[in-house]
Amino acid sequence: METEVIRSSRKTFGAQIKNGRIILRVPLFATDKDLNLFLQKNRKWLEKHIALMKEREKEKENVRKLTKEEITALYERAKKIIPERVAYYAPIAGVKYGKITIRMQKTRWGSCSAKGNLNFNCLLMLTPPEVTDSVVVHELCHIKEMNHSKRFYAEVTRVFPAYFEQRKWLQKNGDLILASAEE
Repeated sequence: METEVIRSSRKTFGAQIKNGRIILRVPLFATDKDLNLFLQKNRKWLEKHIALMKEREKEKENVRKLTKEEITALYERAKKIIPERVAYYAPIAGVKYGKITIRMQKTRWGSCSAKGNLNFNCLLMLTPPEVTDSVVVHELCHIKEMNHSKRFYAEVTRVFPAYFEQRKWLQKNGDLILASAEE
């Protein structure tokens, strides 16, 4: 399997399986010997997750694709529900936000610009309401913290204590939902 090595000022080694490739994130000083040792030590984990990824790809191929009419209906529903949820959580988060945009995105559930403008995926309407709320809170908290630091997640869980539980749901099911809108 193809392996990509990304060196940075980090202190630890990390591995990720993405798009059929192994991505290794390693410290700048890591040698080839260190990389090989890390790969050997984590071989079973990598093999297991590569197999799971291949299985997931097959599942995604079998997902029923949404029609244009269904996507339009999701978009219209999201235009109504998401601004209501943003308005509900913004005072709890203690932030003011800019424009809210609803789109049909292929990889993202939401985003926040430096100006406080918020973007959300209409496919959130296919998730449980608590998952939608977790994404709303995540993006609102970016108005305070434009990163994914410990401070950021402390703020997210202050506003929405069940955040990590909902994030797990989205990590487990989200790619199948996104696959339903692929052309």
